[in-house]
Amino acid sequence: MDMTADFFQQTSKVLTVSELTRSIRGALEAKFGAVWVQGEVSNYKLHPSGHQYFTLKDARAQIACVIFRNTMAPLRSGGGRPSPLADGAQVQVYGNISVFEARGQYQLSVQMLQPLGFGLLQAKFDALKRKLDAEGLFDSARKRALPKLPRRIGIVTSPSGAAIRDILNVLRRRAPWLQILINPVRVQGTGAAAEIAVAIRELALPNKSWEPVDLIVIARGGGSMEDLWEFNEEIVARAIVDVSVPIVSAIGHEIDFTICDFVADLRAPTPSAAAELIVPDIVDLRRHIDVCARALARERLKRMRDAHQQLDFARETLRRCLAYKIDNCKRALIHMARAMQARSPARELMMRRNRFVDLHRRFVASPSRILENARHRFREVEGILRVLGPDATLHRGYSITTDDRGKLIRTVKSVRPKMKIKTRVSDGEFESNVTSRNR
Repeated sequence: MDMTADFFQQTSKVLTVSELTRSIRGALEAKFGAVWVQGEVSNYKLHPSGHQYFTLKDARAQIACVIFRNTMAPLRSGGGRPSPLADGAQVQVYGNISVFEARGQYQLSVQMLQPLGFGLLQAKFDALKRKLDAEGLFDSARKRALPKLPRRIGIVTSPSGAAIRDILNVLRRRAPWLQILINPVRVQGTGAAAEIAVAIRELALPNKSWEPVDLIVIARGGGSMEDLWEFNEEIVARAIVDVSVPIVSAIGHEIDFTICDFVADLRAPTPSAAAELIVPDIVDLRRHIDVCARALARERLKRMRDAHQQLDFARETLRRCLAYKIDNCKRALIHMARAMQARSPARELMMRRNRFVDLHRRFVASPSRILENARHRFREVEGILRVLGPDATLHRGYSITTDDRGKLIRTVKSVRPKMKIKTRVSDGEFESNVTSRNR
């Protein structure tokens, strides 16, 4: 009993089966991650759910493998060749080490499978290409537009390779104004991919040692897949995507394709072609400038002609307006002159003098007749007045009564007792006082 107590005191806490299995799973996944394994397929089964199960073995060991249905469709045989997933097939698989906790069994979760001898590098290339494509890093909508007329560019390449010489020769010929900044790196061998990624970020980020570049060219000459492999590493692809400066990939020959070509903003078939694509030819620029200058001169000449035409039109319009104004003034002056001539004092005096002469002649010629006519008209008027006048009325027995102010009394209402009134008859007038009135 004492030995048992000492044992429990020396050991850690008691784990459950699930806790121990989960710890083993975490340790395995952290230790191994994704690996390539080759061996012989045995016990292959296609589950109705779509998952595929098999054992991968060699002469001394075996490991359980699973291909989940959303990872890879079941492989079918065709063209007379056996399917790579069949008992006895020799294959290479790529996947992650994990633990199936329900059984406490470690297994390989397969992501990619190929027949043995297909090529490990090609398989890794295809796997990374599918991964980055699924993340959208190859989409054209993500890629940046290159500047039409760059002033400064950065080049990531080997300073002693043929690629940099080809690029510089083309750029000096096509764009002598261009400023070129070379960030030298190794383009082959272990660790070269990390150098390339660092060089890209150095050129893209602000730096006190040099001014910002308009674009970056990643260049290397041709070679085998092993020679170009550093440009297929994920670290280089991530660096190209992360920076904000447009990047041109110019790696190998036309038949060579790398991961850099797919994630770069522009893929050039060769380094020389990249130099021709990123800058315009100075000869073409001068020709374009000449064409633009001639077009500008024609436009200016056309504008001058239009301006002259507009000026001539304005002058003609002004001349017509002035002529019309002058004609109106002339007509107004003529009208005023005629009006003044019709109403001139001399003409008026002459007309009155003529009228006076005529009147004088008429008066001198028949004074007696005119006087007789006047007397006759006077007697007629006098007779009318005698008949219609008040005196004639009074002679007929009528009288005229007025108050003390001389106002005619026409009704009884106009008088009041003790009022003085004056009465006129045919031979004179008399005054009286009103004692009463009767209606």
